Amino acid sequence: MIKVPLLDLKDQNTALEEEILEAIKKVVQSQQFILGKAVQEFEEKVAEYCGSGTAIGVSSGTDALLVSLLGLDIGPGDEVVTTPYSFFATAGSIARTGAKPVFVDIDPLTFNINPSLIQSRINSNTKAIMPVHLYGQCADMDPILDLAKDKGLAVIEDAAQSFGASYKNKQSGSLGTTGCFSFFPSKNLGGMGDGGLILVQDETLAQKIKSLRVHGANPKYYHPLLGGNFRLDALQAAILNVKLPYVNKWISSRRQNAQNYQALFSENNLDQYDVILPSEVIEGHTYNQFMIRVPKRDELREYLKAQGIITEVYYPHPLHLQECFSSLGYEAGDFPETEKACKENLALPIYPEMSEDQQQIVVNTIKEFYV
Repeated sequence: MIKVPLLDLKDQNTALEEEILEAIKKVVQSQQFILGKAVQEFEEKVAEYCGSGTAIGVSSGTDALLVSLLGLDIGPGDEVVTTPYSFFATAGSIARTGAKPVFVDIDPLTFNINPSLIQSRINSNTKAIMPVHLYGQCADMDPILDLAKDKGLAVIEDAAQSFGASYKNKQSGSLGTTGCFSFFPSKNLGGMGDGGLILVQDETLAQKIKSLRVHGANPKYYHPLLGGNFRLDALQAAILNVKLPYVNKWISSRRQNAQNYQALFSENNLDQYDVILPSEVIEGHTYNQFMIRVPKRDELREYLKAQGIITEVYYPHPLHLQECFSSLGYEAGDFPETEKACKENLALPIYPEMSEDQQQIVVNTIKEFYV
């Protein structure tokens, strides 16, 4: 019997059920299932929420990265500097264009790309930097943006896990050349299926990306560019329009849950067992995941599962050691901080509707394991 699920969307979706069904009904009645009013409304609302740029709804967070790369004419012979510690889509989207992902190790506190290591990986083939705002905390963007400006590089923010996060009072996704969001159901702002969005600062690039999401057509049936079918579904946009006004409340609940965890771990002196809690190095963390570093990670995870507590490992195998990237020539030991995180990190439940009692159960069970 599951006592504490990793994620439970039932309460959130049940509370909004009438609003969501009404929004879906309006789309059905309008018969505008592809793009249309619901998508345009969502794009405008997200642009307003983020405070800058043109928002372009696309089919997924993965496609947001891919279309950004295509819009910047990145392809065979080009290189993009990124992190080896992320969901596969980060490097996978680069490789799908024919470009080469070039990896840089992470900061051990934030798990985001270490800005001080980027410059050494830049050469004449480098066309962009793709930082990831992992687990809901922004990467340290100022040195990345300064370096990109100095070298004439684009910056593509992989903000899939960080909708609503901020960096020095600027919204995640609004800092780079493009910002790429995912609305996968588990995200801070999640739909009921796949969905994504690109926030673009340059209007010329924005118009190009809008064309690329409809097979590069401009006007219809005329194709100066080779794009693809990268459109945000109108039904998903309608659902997200309902949910967007609540996202700050849900993020606030995630932050409160993070504070509760911090207090509970401290009260139980779990640091004596080398349990390391997440650090909010960059103010504005949204805690899309609450990631702890622990010894005997896999054994602890199995123990928690046996007690009805579900956790997850993000990510057990680094990108530079994935079989499909073997041709890049990386070996074990090339990125020690990344490889260490893959062996030690464990995500605890932290969804907005989680109760304090459930958090107490999680912490007590972790203590039982180490004691």
